[in-house]
Amino acid sequence: MSSRRESLRFVFVLAVFGLLSLGNMLTRPNLAIRPVDFVRLIGTGMCLGGAIVALVWHISSSPRRGGVGPN
Repeated sequence: MSSRRESLRFVFVLAVFGLLSLGNMLTRPNLAIRPVDFVRLIGTGMCLGGAIVALVWHISSSPRRGGVGPN
């Protein structure tokens, strides 16, 4: 499997897990802040942040068009 396809798969998987977790947290009716909520919020941020980093890495590693690129 190519590296470009694999990096795009990372973006999709991390974004899905992050958005599902965020949606689950936002639909809770209680507003009490417990330590487990902080852990879930940090995990959600890590998933979404990882998806953004993987997307930037995917875009930056794409082949340059025109044959001219940075050395």
